[in-house]
Amino acid sequence: MSIISNSLKRIKPSPTIAVTQKARELRAAGKDVIGLGAGEPDFDTPDNIKSAAINAIKSGDTKYTAVDGTPALKKAIIKKFKKENNLSYNTNQITVGTGGKQVLYNAFMATLNKGDEVIIPAPYWVSYPDMVLLAGGKPKFVKCDEKDGFKLTPQKLKKAISKKTKWLILNSPSNPTGSGYTKNEILKLSKILLRNNKIFILSDDIYEHVRYDNFKFFTIAQIPKLKNRVLTMNGVSKSYAMTGWRIGYAAGPVEIINAIRKIQSQSTSNPSSISQAASVEALNGTQKFIRTRAKSFKERRDFVVKSLNSIKGINCLKPNGAFYVFPNCKKLLGKKNNFKKDSDFVKKLLEKANVAVVQGSAFGLDGYFRISYATSMKNLKVALKRIKDFCEKLN
Repeated sequence: MSIISNSLKRIKPSPTIAVTQKARELRAAGKDVIGLGAGEPDFDTPDNIKSAAINAIKSGDTKYTAVDGTPALKKAIIKKFKKENNLSYNTNQITVGTGGKQVLYNAFMATLNKGDEVIIPAPYWVSYPDMVLLAGGKPKFVKCDEKDGFKLTPQKLKKAISKKTKWLILNSPSNPTGSGYTKNEILKLSKILLRNNKIFILSDDIYEHVRYDNFKFFTIAQIPKLKNRVLTMNGVSKSYAMTGWRIGYAAGPVEIINAIRKIQSQSTSNPSSISQAASVEALNGTQKFIRTRAKSFKERRDFVVKSLNSIKGINCLKPNGAFYVFPNCKKLLGKKNNFKKDSDFVKKLLEKANVAVVQGSAFGLDGYFRISYATSMKNLKVALKRIKDFCEKLN
């Protein structure tokens, strides 16, 4: 008899973390590997945020805090939602966790019963399905076409809804595609959701500030009639280059927020007091660097997309947010190159060209791969040259 629980047997380790770890191991073994797998800004945390953390340490702000966030951080989050999204929340509608990932995990653990369905548009962030499975729910995947920008359409949403549907996940801009939903697209989806009033929406807005080409961000909680059914998750990791600080937050219905706090009180308790103090400064302090860094990401995006589209057998859409591209490599698969699926292509790319990317099938859509361009232009130029040389040998 195995000591491991059945729920744990239903899930797999994170593919993106696995690829990043493999790249680290190869570099440690002396291989000249360029890792394009990690979804982590290469910029450093801004100095004003670091200073806030140092001051917190010096002033003795090193004790337990309220389980789901300090009053100061909750106040900063409320201010952010009002200023940037025109959304009003009270303190009891805000929760703070150890990263956005914990917030999502807690939400599913707090709300899902066995057999409850969660609609997950594919391609999707790799952890959504496994979190749902751990909580006893059932992921219901909806494949989104490249011609639709990998975005969920009202028709597909309507078809996916059943009597067991409890949540819909929306991630905009998206990991892994970088596609963002326009206000008009969200309004069209909302018409379906308004007719199905028992469905809750989890809006993953973690890439809200990483967007390009005058793309206007709109989150579904801004639709008044849906607000009380939306849990909006965000955090400081991507926008403020604070991945290691581990602070995520969410706003939503009091009942869900209370349930999340209950789970957190019996698991991790409060996030780091020092990280919370730093996050207050992140949200309240200067935001100018966000635009500057977005400009750098845009330059990298333009270079990567142009380079990929110059490679025979690869096609890549230009995303309007995040720091990923999701190129199509279907023409390179098949008997000719002995690649049955995209994971074979990705494995050989790492072995032969020393470039680590993540297969599209890890995100629920075979025939693609994800590149994170959250690295230096120098690395990107070398990596794209290697990818091109590798693919040309196939052709």
